[in-house]
Amino acid sequence: MLAKRIIPCLDVRDGRVVKGVNFEGIREVGDPVECAAEYNRQGADEIVFYDITASHEGRGVMLDVVRETAKRVFVPLTVGGGIKTVDDIRDTLRAGADKVSVNSQAVQNPQLIREGADIFGSQCICVGIDAKKTPAGNWTVYINGGRIDMHLDLLDWVRQIEALGAGEICLNSIDTDGVKGGFDLPMLKAVVDAVSIPVIASGGAGKLGDFAEAFEKTDCSAALAASLFHFRELTVQEVKADCRAKGIIVR
Repeated sequence: MLAKRIIPCLDVRDGRVVKGVNFEGIREVGDPVECAAEYNRQGADEIVFYDITASHEGRGVMLDVVRETAKRVFVPLTVGGGIKTVDDIRDTLRAGADKVSVNSQAVQNPQLIREGADIFGSQCICVGIDAKKTPAGNWTVYINGGRIDMHLDLLDWVRQIEALGAGEICLNSIDTDGVKGGFDLPMLKAVVDAVSIPVIASGGAGKLGDFAEAFEKTDCSAALAASLFHFRELTVQEVKADCRAKGIIVR
């Protein structure tokens, strides 16, 4: 079994790390480079940066933040937000990212996934998804930071993502994002069972046991959190220790 990964996520807006609940009620947390350096010290397996308003505002990638972070962080760095073209992918990787995460642009232009994977390798292409349960009981995909319902079935989309050559999926539940009641296990399990590429659980971690529960009840490859780490309710080391105590192999 591959070791599970624990990943802090830094949502960035206007050059500052922020966090909200269900994508609303945004609170400022701090400087992205300093936050990333702290998670590097804590033993994070990866760090994810999302510029949460880049697509909505039509902006490009925050390359200056990526460059400064890459100088101080020595774990894989994934960067998303504002990546629209192959050139954007190239620029982000050159700035020091190990992977890019494409979300809204991937839905609007799925060939970006194929082109990125063909040129840079599948391992560099992570597709981020924001999804929400429908009254019918399935899940639909949203773009632009959870603002626009694309009426795209989640399971159809993840199968297409895999077929296009993406190396990984980061699955965020809008329903549980920032609520801290635990990961959206039904949605997570459905997606993990639908594809063979790694899936990162995102949205909803609220207590120590939520990470182990995601690994025990689904075959997700990693678990990502923001609020718990940003507000120092838990450290990466504490989460890993809890997982090890429950027999889960972590890095």
